[in-house]
Amino acid sequence: MTPEKSDHRDQLFEKLIGKAELKQSVYHQTFSSFKLLKKGIDKLTTQYHEYYDQNKPKYHVEFDARLRGDFEIELKFGGDILLFLMHTNVFEFSREHSVMKTKYIKDDPERSFCGMICIYNFLADSFKYNRVNDVGYMIGRIFINKDKHYFIEGKKELGFLFNNFGDYIFESESVETIVEAAIKYTLNFDLLTPPYLKMQEVTINEMKNTLDAISLKTGKRLGFKFQADVEENK
Repeated sequence: MTPEKSDHRDQLFEKLIGKAELKQSVYHQTFSSFKLLKKGIDKLTTQYHEYYDQNKPKYHVEFDARLRGDFEIELKFGGDILLFLMHTNVFEFSREHSVMKTKYIKDDPERSFCGMICIYNFLADSFKYNRVNDVGYMIGRIFINKDKHYFIEGKKELGFLFNNFGDYIFESESVETIVEAAIKYTLNFDLLTPPYLKMQEVTINEMKNTLDAISLKTGKRLGFKFQADVEENK
């Protein structure tokens, strides 16, 4: 092999190893943050049950969390479920994304590689009654980089509170604020009546399979634009 080819191969291998190590670093920081998220949710669950026992509400109101596999946390409260899902891959933002134009990224382009934890809201009854056609909504997604800095793309409280990438490090205090903001948003994101025209027809087979198995979808904004909640702020 000529010296030129050897140098070329060395550069290739160096780049391969460098990129792989960067992504491994991002993955481990994201997984560490996900485990911190689970601890924070467990702590909040304990605090809720202490409050519940002291105040003894008239009706039973659930607030429970469980791990569904290594990369999924379910938080169930009232009639809602929040699912926190960690993606196992590492992503980079597109060149057009606003975060790529910040000084924080320009000073170190490797900061733009991030792990991702998505937050979804579902109706608890969708799981309870196995309504497989029901829909959920992504209310936010957390991006975490190699330095454990993070920001959130999301709705209302989530998007407004955590949108300055270089200023926030994912730690215990972050978890508390993020989870509380997600719950607050969910509580204000109510189930609306589906449009009449979408519900006026039902087949004999659907009716025979009981009400809970009807293939008509249920969702908080079904038939409405999800952006409608933005209008509520105006």
